[in-house]
Amino acid sequence: MAAFDQLGRWPAATIAVVVTDARATVASYGPTTRPLPLASVTKPLVALAALVATEEGTISLDEPAGPPGSTVRHLLAHASGLAPDGGQIAAPVGTRRIYSNAGFEALGRHLALAGGLSVTTYLAEAVVEPLGLAATALDGSPAHGAHASADDLAAVGRELLAPTLLSVETVAEATSSQFPDLDGVLPGFGRQQPNPWGLGFEIRGAKQPHWTGAHSSPRTFGHFGRAGTFVWVDPVVGLACVVLTDLDFGPWAVELWPAFTDAVLAEHARA
Repeated sequence: MAAFDQLGRWPAATIAVVVTDARATVASYGPTTRPLPLASVTKPLVALAALVATEEGTISLDEPAGPPGSTVRHLLAHASGLAPDGGQIAAPVGTRRIYSNAGFEALGRHLALAGGLSVTTYLAEAVVEPLGLAATALDGSPAHGAHASADDLAAVGRELLAPTLLSVETVAEATSSQFPDLDGVLPGFGRQQPNPWGLGFEIRGAKQPHWTGAHSSPRTFGHFGRAGTFVWVDPVVGLACVVLTDLDFGPWAVELWPAFTDAVLAEHARA
């Protein structure tokens, strides 16, 4: 893939990339079987486990969880009012989009209590094993403590494009904006008005600036992490892209990630 020529400008020593459609890998680069820390790309994996739990009846999206007045849905959509870290309440429930590690840690505790299994075990049994994710495990916080390979995350991308673990309806809801009018700060990219978010998945919408490309469709969803990682899924073009690196997110990523995404999309359109 010619878009991979851009990767020579990236300052990371290790870069693993997979571009996939709903059926199979389209192109790959680097050590795609090597597990690397995901940082906040952990959240979509834990969200998938929670969504499996809703379909199994273990939990429901609108049952109480987190601070008073909050639900599972609020926690998944960063609308619970919890501060980014710790247990402090920074805003009334449902009034601001506050990106919150604490919210996902509360979700993990709630899932463990309801299911009688640790969130690590629930993720393994509900997502990792059924999708055959050979290099994926959660060994820390459900907000940022997983590692995985690019190949594994590409399999997750295919699942989101053509669901098998979940119903099409559940995936559609999870990737649609929840509490859609909420404003908030997208870490690394500033205040977004509004700042749409699904159930564990950030939604591109009309955000500017953004870590995906200028030509990504508004329906694009995914997540990026402080470890220099991202996964996006663009259902309009039927494509997903995974990038794992060994260099923490910073100005380099703000500059280079959108251009790379646009190059991938342009090449796909020409194919």
